[in-house]
Amino acid sequence: MGQLKVKQLKTPGEKAKYTHYLIKDLKALDKMQEEDLIEKEPIRIGAEQEFCLVTEDYFPSKKCMEVLETIDDKHFTTEIGKFNLEINSDPLLLKDKCFSELDTQLQNLLTKAEKASNSHQTKTLITGILPTLRYKHISEKYMTPKPRYYVLNSALKDSRSQHFNIHIKGVDELSLFHNSVMLEACNTSFQTHLQINPDEFVDKYNWAQAISGPVLAVYTNSPLLFGRELWAETRIAVFTQSIDTRTNSLVFDEKQSRVSFGASWEKGSVTDIFRDHISRLRSLLTPNEQEDNLEILNKVEIPKLKALQLHNGTVYKWNRVCYGVGGGKPHLRIECRYISSGPTLKDEIANMVFWVGLMLGQTEEYKHISSKMEFRSAKNNFLKAARYGMETKFKWMDKLISAEDLMLKTLIPIAKTGLQNTGINKDDINPYMGIIQSRVKSLNRSQWMIKSYRNLQEEKSRFESRQQLTAFMRKHQFGHKTVDNWETLSDYRLNDIKNKPIVKHRIKTNLFMVYESDSLELVSHIMKWKSIHHLPVINNKKELTGLITWTDLIKLGNLDMRFTVKEAMQTELITISQEKSLDKAKQIMQEHQINCLPVVHKKTFRNTYY
Repeated sequence: MGQLKVKQLKTPGEKAKYTHYLIKDLKALDKMQEEDLIEKEPIRIGAEQEFCLVTEDYFPSKKCMEVLETIDDKHFTTEIGKFNLEINSDPLLLKDKCFSELDTQLQNLLTKAEKASNSHQTKTLITGILPTLRYKHISEKYMTPKPRYYVLNSALKDSRSQHFNIHIKGVDELSLFHNSVMLEACNTSFQTHLQINPDEFVDKYNWAQAISGPVLAVYTNSPLLFGRELWAETRIAVFTQSIDTRTNSLVFDEKQSRVSFGASWEKGSVTDIFRDHISRLRSLLTPNEQEDNLEILNKVEIPKLKALQLHNGTVYKWNRVCYGVGGGKPHLRIECRYISSGPTLKDEIANMVFWVGLMLGQTEEYKHISSKMEFRSAKNNFLKAARYGMETKFKWMDKLISAEDLMLKTLIPIAKTGLQNTGINKDDINPYMGIIQSRVKSLNRSQWMIKSYRNLQEEKSRFESRQQLTAFMRKHQFGHKTVDNWETLSDYRLNDIKNKPIVKHRIKTNLFMVYESDSLELVSHIMKWKSIHHLPVINNKKELTGLITWTDLIKLGNLDMRFTVKEAMQTELITISQEKSLDKAKQIMQEHQINCLPVVHKKTFRNTYY
């Protein structure tokens, strides 16, 4: 979709015309398979490297267009958020040291992006979900100013006719309604492409589905969103819900989400997979120009199937079927979409090597996997891995097995054999597969991040801890150490931050609040039980209406403790926004001789600064 000029499908006539060309594309694809036109060899690999742009103090930057213009390289393109960009690698033949070549190519391109970013007071970062993201960053103000993103946003919103409902529960819980698809911009991926022989496409696709859960477990990379600990790979839940066009009532039906693992094992041919998508999910967009690809094929030319590719670009399977044309020849690929960006380039390439090795190493035991494993077991494995990562127990060939045992005893040996049999150089196999094996035995990124995040919060606020995590990851993303060798953080000095700290750096968030209608007796006991001297008072709308202190209670003396908080609270409050500088907060507290300063946002109480 990113390469096409598109508009939203609105009228029945527009929809009928687009569908007409879409069906012709399916017929053209069938004909190419019947006439053996789709390339079978050589096999190629490729990748899409998404990355974040951050300010000098590690918050999302808005400068994607400026940076992209400075880079001036066809390998780069935009993403939906102003704080993201994407690199499309050159396709490489699957042989010898192709993975090292890809590593070098991406390293050079990321270095180019870094140099361009620096000229705009911006930095690059490869990470699944940027830890410093805040709710304000997913507003439409941060949407990349290109028509296709606004068209897609409008089409998805019109299709749903409701706000997007996000609810993710992990150690913490995130629940919100959002009015655009910008939550999708939270996700940054390392999308891996593998060309597949059309004669074995469906069986290979089902095998890709079967291994997805175990593979994801060792790849989990994004446990935090807006400072909350959610899933081991929170991207899976965020992406699924952020562009779900089903209304709340239809979620309970069998209608499939646009982002999904699938509904069953695939059967038939690759065209049948596309037919299923078209049957389940209506088209949202249309290209400005239509092509009769049956006619093009009859002229002995290879069609690009633009209508089909556009529809496919709005169906976000975690393992996605892709059709493409390269060097004048059509080919089929599987795009693995669940691999997260980061934390280091070498970690990413190791992830790709492992997945490609597994795809190549499929043994006779696992051929026709659809007859040997329940689809719901494969799907459940994937969802459990997203939630729990390496702590998952998998249902594998009707047996329960830990993630570690499945990796070390079964999948890693399969991957190594697959790579060796394909002629990949041992100097590419051993180092990258060694990274995967070491990670299984130590820590993956989500485990490292949670441990570090909790450690940092012993002394710092959540906000500052997230900033420290981001700074550390940024510094080490191109280092020789992969995440399995990173030390767990307990402190990390932000010496290179130029902006002054703001109130949000120091506010206390784990607070007790009382209602206006609460009794003074309850308030006095809360203060004693929890050894606190200030309690914010809120009304039923969660608006801050007052403050009650231990000093206030002492002044009341023997006043009946059955009185309500509203009758004794202070109502003339001095407050501050979380965006103000710490210097300003200190100045206010000194001027008014107070030692508690409530932090509010649009009248709603958020936190307290002491």
